[in-house]
Amino acid sequence: MERAKTLSRRDVMLAGASFPLIAAASQVRGAAEMKGIAATRFNRMKVGNFEVTTLLAGTRTVEEPQKIFGMNVSPEEFAAASEAARIPTDKAQFFFTPTVVNTGSELILFDTGLNPAGIASALKQAGYTADQVDTVVITHMHGDHIGGLMGDAGETFENARYVTGSTEFDFWAGAENERFEGKVRPLAEKFAMIGDGASVSSGVTAMSAFGHTPGHMAYRIESNGKQLVLGADFANHYVWSLGFPDWEVRFDMDKAAAAATRRKMLDMMAADNIPFVGYHMPFPGVGYVESKGEGYHYVASSYQLML
Repeated sequence: MERAKTLSRRDVMLAGASFPLIAAASQVRGAAEMKGIAATRFNRMKVGNFEVTTLLAGTRTVEEPQKIFGMNVSPEEFAAASEAARIPTDKAQFFFTPTVVNTGSELILFDTGLNPAGIASALKQAGYTADQVDTVVITHMHGDHIGGLMGDAGETFENARYVTGSTEFDFWAGAENERFEGKVRPLAEKFAMIGDGASVSSGVTAMSAFGHTPGHMAYRIESNGKQLVLGADFANHYVWSLGFPDWEVRFDMDKAAAAATRRKMLDMMAADNIPFVGYHMPFPGVGYVESKGEGYHYVASSYQLML
């Protein structure tokens, strides 16, 4: 049997002398450059036989969020709700999340983000191109939803038809709004106007969700016994709007109607266990709702829609 080798005092001293060099080498190898905060740009899931892909068309940090959310509550109440959710009160992160639904025969894009470059980039990373989009559905006509329709190069989705709520279109058409005039008016003849309960395509149904804007619409996606709601801006934050539906939101044009719409939709989704996509929810923007006291609680989706 081979005898175990014993270390002399000299061996130990020589080994110890090399430790600083080894440590220095480790420090050099570990000094990778900082990359900055980043997120994936798309998330694809299944709803029955449909593929649904949420797109991160943009994100930004906003200061002093109580100037937007919870305008009718005290700073103390706002702070308490924020602390319970482990989020700061001095700033918030906004997300802008258009959604693509592939029915197998039609590629439908819901909303277009802030600008053509943002939506085109997100589509590309998800494996699509703008000329593949068959239908563009506009849930409502705030700038962060119509911004990608047109740019300096003209129409972004040249092969698409356009769909929006008639009440929404009629309001903005008479509002002398610069964004509408630049992004929507040139495409007016290509728009189909619909109302509550109308079918955009087989398995895609319009739902009136007025209040955020006069004709704001949500959409129910149904395939092979599965459902998903595209909620757009019925709730603009997963805590300060969804969790407290009666808190006033600056961007809600009719605040009482918006609060009533939130409660109606949240009640329905909580009772029926229907997941939803929220345009401004933390990306990838997909979650469930559960009742919690007088309000509601947002539960981010994990792998339910992968199966």
